[in-house]
Amino acid sequence: MKDTAVSNEVIVGIDPRRQSVPALAWAVDEAVRRRLALRLVVAVPPLPGGQHIDAAWRRTMLRVEGEGALADAVATVRALHAEVPLATELLDGVPSVMLCQKAAEARMVVVGSRRLSRPEEFLSAASVAVQVSAQANCPVVVVREPEHVGERHPHLVVGVDGSESSRTAVEFAVEEAALHGAALRAVWVWRRPVVSFGDEAVGLEERQRILSETVAGWADKYPDVEITLEVLRGHPVEELARASAGALVVVVGRHGRGGYSGMRLGSVVHGLLHRAECPVITVPESRHG
Repeated sequence: MKDTAVSNEVIVGIDPRRQSVPALAWAVDEAVRRRLALRLVVAVPPLPGGQHIDAAWRRTMLRVEGEGALADAVATVRALHAEVPLATELLDGVPSVMLCQKAAEARMVVVGSRRLSRPEEFLSAASVAVQVSAQANCPVVVVREPEHVGERHPHLVVGVDGSESSRTAVEFAVEEAALHGAALRAVWVWRRPVVSFGDEAVGLEERQRILSETVAGWADKYPDVEITLEVLRGHPVEELARASAGALVVVVGRHGRGGYSGMRLGSVVHGLLHRAECPVITVPESRHG
């Protein structure tokens, strides 16, 4: 259900050190498809190490850098689409925290990925993509690679594990597929156990049943979206990353604020941010927009 207090905006986090043209292009296209406005946001982080004699000058320089990044991003957006409603905002604070605050009023947040190593992504101040994906209360799009827009048969991939969060992800994915005129591939990745117990055929049948129940009804609501169901054996990151090779986007669900459920979607999201070959969308269990 949509929250009427939520603004009709797509928030784009701008990194002053490196403009992500793919992220801007994705956000512009999405805003146009959904008839939403764009808001470009730069957050100026606190200076490390406390106060210094030149702190005021350094902060002024950071703000000047942020203003320049916003101006460059506006020019890029206008070159992509001259008429999309557009606003900019320069904020003071930790970027991930500021973007999560803006997410409370947004339909969607879009950020680029700087292709950090896993330790850097977890521990450095540059881990905006991971932190916002894990905590924002609206869908978060991380654009590490552009969409495969040239595919003859465009499709999206959604990871399903039977949890309520994956049901919300399916809802978002079907809407997104309809907007793009694309098909939807709903995938349950079944981890191979170290030691096999019981009848695997029974386990496969049960997962196929739950997968079918999870997407039930969406074909009637969106008759133009072709939906296929697959249960794959293997590691979720590996299989979803492989599926991303030909997809427009990969959609996964998130449970609560910062926690994940089901097939360890926390690990899956982190892995996909590094390995997916298309944008990754994380959808919280109770989303708005």
